[in-house]
Amino acid sequence: MTRRYDRDPRYSPAFGSVSRGWAAAVRELPRTPVVLAVDGPAALDWPAALAGLRESLAAEGIAHRTLDLREYEADWSTVRARTGDDGTDPYYLKLARNSVADVYRELPRPARPAAGVLMVCGPGAALVDHDVLWYADLPKRYAEAAVAAGELPVGVNLGRHREPGDLRRLFYADWPMLDAHRDRLAGDVDRWFDARQPESPASLSGAAMRVTLAALATQPVRTRPYFNSTPWGGQWAARELGFAPQRGNTALGYELIAPESGVVVGSDAEAEVELPFQLLCVLYPVEMLGAEVHAEFGTSFPIRFDYLDTVDGGNLSLHLHPRADYMRAHFGWPYTQHESYYVTESAGARVYLGLQEDADLGLMRKQVEVAIERGEQLEVERFVQHHRARTGQLYLIPAGTPHASGAGNLVLEISATPYLYSLRFYDWLRKDAQGRSRPLPYAHGFANLEHARRGTAVVDDLIQSPETLRGGRGWREELLGANAEMFYEVRRFVLDADAEESAEDDTAGRFHVLNVSAGDGVLLETAGGARHDLVFAETLTVPAATGAYRLRPLGSRPVHVVKALVR
Repeated sequence: MTRRYDRDPRYSPAFGSVSRGWAAAVRELPRTPVVLAVDGPAALDWPAALAGLRESLAAEGIAHRTLDLREYEADWSTVRARTGDDGTDPYYLKLARNSVADVYRELPRPARPAAGVLMVCGPGAALVDHDVLWYADLPKRYAEAAVAAGELPVGVNLGRHREPGDLRRLFYADWPMLDAHRDRLAGDVDRWFDARQPESPASLSGAAMRVTLAALATQPVRTRPYFNSTPWGGQWAARELGFAPQRGNTALGYELIAPESGVVVGSDAEAEVELPFQLLCVLYPVEMLGAEVHAEFGTSFPIRFDYLDTVDGGNLSLHLHPRADYMRAHFGWPYTQHESYYVTESAGARVYLGLQEDADLGLMRKQVEVAIERGEQLEVERFVQHHRARTGQLYLIPAGTPHASGAGNLVLEISATPYLYSLRFYDWLRKDAQGRSRPLPYAHGFANLEHARRGTAVVDDLIQSPETLRGGRGWREELLGANAEMFYEVRRFVLDADAEESAEDDTAGRFHVLNVSAGDGVLLETAGGARHDLVFAETLTVPAATGAYRLRPLGSRPVHVVKALVR
């Protein structure tokens, strides 16, 4: 019997060990006067973290004083102007490319301490001259959970540590700036802290972090999954995978969304550090992505796998994603979010995809505006096609194509990985937990609507039949979908339970992403001797450096393994 879905995958450090609390790190500090930079995101509970750090310094008899960088924030109008936020778009910003230094009126130049420790703390602390660098991280899902609950805590935004948070700023200004800053520091950090428990964080030495990530960049690796809750969410992941709904449902399942995913290092929950998955691509891009993919996408991991759970839930919003030229010009990201829906499970549900042949887009826009202004329903099926959601079918969704998953589906969304630019037209007149209508940036949506993607061409081009590429005794690999506009393609391994041969594959210098979509699971074995099992609904990244590998079926049923790769 195979194991159940693992909600808490973890890996052992390749070097060193995980420590708990500030005390172990404090004992490693030089006993000479030292400037200690403690950097990290704005959303961290800085008061609790600094209180714990001061307590540990005092316990060791180390004199110390604190310089809180956040006291040097520029006025808010200056921060907004520097980051291109003129307030004209209430929904989005062009992604900020600023240095974190731009949120401060100036960076301090403190005198070195005559004795003990000077702690320079806050986002961007590494920009101040220092002797030792610590990074205290907080996974992004904690800020996102607060957002989903309607609670943006004080201090979540860069440059406003005494003010309630702003979601638009968090997504499009703060995260791009903080991610770029963190990535530049990764090679120089002396100790990395997982500050989910800020008064007593877990940590790894910088050397141990980098050696561990170097090992993980050459072997199959899973990120920590989680599900959030939304008004449209369903019940499948709670019932089948054991996730505890935050507010009554499971909705968007984060299997592998590189900018927000983490890899857990450590033996158990009391001694674990969650490292940003993105650091694998930053520190070891060729090993992780492959040379050609790295040349095209830099250190951005360009494919994401996530779940959309509408089983016993509601329809996803009707939306589309920006075309590539619009994404670059208006939002500042070099590639756009081409998507696909792979239906893992469905009970007679629908997928909305593409325009009707006779869709009157002027009338559609008028109905969208009336829905927003007067709360009257949009006649969705008058304008947008709907298709029966068939389990195991892939639906391609190039940028500019209107789409939605209907209620009653578990969809594995296989997508490109830009920032959060879903251009929504209609949300079925739903209200959120606070009774508010969802923001609908429909003007952006209509500016990107691909008028020609309508009628029979939608079925012919975007709902493709599987094509067998190769196979052996008891297995085959199929092409499920490829489109000239999309830079990745989706394939599927089909393995008989009693297959006489394992399915042989090779990354050939390009990473693969795998997901078990049916059956019990597979055992993946690499030519280098690594072994990693993968069971139903789990997602696994196979780095480019892995090379040759094989898949063996587990259990007593045929197994389907969905695979995506950059073409």
